[in-house]
Amino acid sequence: MLSLPEYTRALRNRFAADGYLPLPALVPPETLPVLDSEVKRLGKLAVRRDFAMECMDRSPRHMTTLGGHAIARESELIPQLYRDEHLLDLLGRIADLQAVPVSDPLERHVINSLHEQGDTHGAHTDDYPLALVLFTEAPADPADGGLLEYAPRAGDLNALRSDAARRAHHRPGDGYLLRSDTTAHRVTPLRRAGLRRTVLNFAYTTPDRQQAVTRSASQLY
Repeated sequence: MLSLPEYTRALRNRFAADGYLPLPALVPPETLPVLDSEVKRLGKLAVRRDFAMECMDRSPRHMTTLGGHAIARESELIPQLYRDEHLLDLLGRIADLQAVPVSDPLERHVINSLHEQGDTHGAHTDDYPLALVLFTEAPADPADGGLLEYAPRAGDLNALRSDAARRAHHRPGDGYLLRSDTTAHRVTPLRRAGLRRTVLNFAYTTPDRQQAVTRSASQLY
């Protein structure tokens, strides 16, 4: 299902430096339709969320989500993909962590979809150290929004307002790995109607970090 890159020290070094690692065509063209079909099927169960968090001047969340408990109940493919031993081994080596699945079924794998003009996933950090994000849909033009914005080595959300902030554009089938507990990040708003950005977010942790602190993810799903 996934086309995993070969581990190299360069991958590890880039991730250590930036807290972000792009993984182009992680879902190859021959298997992307299978994953896209599964995500669309599950998306019929997703729930619309519109609210603002008490951070970054009430950082907004306007999105449609489906949490891991529902995904585990309705899908065999996604939980199998999430627990793939080769994937876990690669992520752990890149991050220099003992990467393990998150025990909380709500948090471990989530579908997030932006599909209305202005939809956004506002500034935040996560409870768990690693987020692997897989794209099934994304705007073709970076000018249309839906970009990952992140601040390398900065957990302070205000860093997203500084010159340190970077933006990354991704295509369907792409993935990225994020050190999501210490890297402030958000998704920029969709700039016009008719656009879609749909991702699978896989959260991973370490054996000693199974307890969520803020449970920010469960407030969304």
